[in-house]
Amino acid sequence: MSGLIEGLPDAVALRCLAWVPFYLHPRLELVSRSWRDAIRGPELFKARQEVGSSEDLLCVCAFDPENLWQLYDPRKDLWISLPVLPSRIRHLAHFGAVSTAGKLFVLGGGSDAVDPLTGDQDGSFATNEVWSYDPIIRQWAPRAPMLVPRAMFACCVLDGKIVVAGGFTSCRKSISQAEIYDPEKDAWVSIPDLHRTHNSACSGVVLDGKVHVLHKGLTTVQILDKVGPGWRVEDYGWLQGPMAIVQGALYVMSHGIIFKQEREVKKMVVSASEFRRRIGFAMTGLRDEIYVIGGVIGPDRWNWDIKPLSDVDVLTIGSERPAWRQVSPMSQCRGTIFGCTQLRI
Repeated sequence: MSGLIEGLPDAVALRCLAWVPFYLHPRLELVSRSWRDAIRGPELFKARQEVGSSEDLLCVCAFDPENLWQLYDPRKDLWISLPVLPSRIRHLAHFGAVSTAGKLFVLGGGSDAVDPLTGDQDGSFATNEVWSYDPIIRQWAPRAPMLVPRAMFACCVLDGKIVVAGGFTSCRKSISQAEIYDPEKDAWVSIPDLHRTHNSACSGVVLDGKVHVLHKGLTTVQILDKVGPGWRVEDYGWLQGPMAIVQGALYVMSHGIIFKQEREVKKMVVSASEFRRRIGFAMTGLRDEIYVIGGVIGPDRWNWDIKPLSDVDVLTIGSERPAWRQVSPMSQCRGTIFGCTQLRI
């Protein structure tokens, strides 16, 4: 990498390039070989952090088409398609999806798909495979596999490291094992098991710097403050339903209403009755907004058709009178959302 911009040291030129929005990076690569090397080099990611030009994007994977992820740029209201995830499992589902160190991670999961000709299951219900996507070089790469194959499990980022807990094994048996991944070392180590298992899917959120694991149908929450001491169990009586973290606060959609949930106290924020017939959607937070993405409109007594959606609805939490608005729908993905997370680039 030399002579990026005539008359400027490369270190200064790189900081200038760091201000160019991410969606324009493929065009910058066409300028010259040195610009391509700069755009695809790790120094640019560091420069974006230093000058404060990092961007927060959404990463989404849906039922259709299989194993395809898209990035959403809220500044440009633009969807960007990634290369297809090169997993050996078709229609990978029930996986964990998080981002850390500027990369998207897809962990575990499996497939319920059945071969229409033989009737055999296509793939396995739970795997230990781990993939990372680097948006700088725009490539997927296999990473160290988890110690235990799992699906429908809790997956969070704590202090830059990935924590996974619970879920089901390939024989569809619930498990309590937990482990943590260091992206710098590309290595997994075991951590204390969950206190309890339950024969249902579990999910995880990070609040106040702590991992909270919730099992569907249970009011108890298992909390990990730090890796050493292990988990503790609290009965918060949280509402059941899709959850999103916005500016460090927990929001839950329940019975057609968005609530702000604080311990045992809940506060109504806004109606979400228009989503009552929608199933399989993702609800996530980005900056000061809640995004409701994709899903399907299920059958009712008048119409037995199932309609896959690519719609994206957004609620601004910080506004005085929160109201829903629609942004650009996913350009390629539609239907049930298999994975959704944020990515800072």
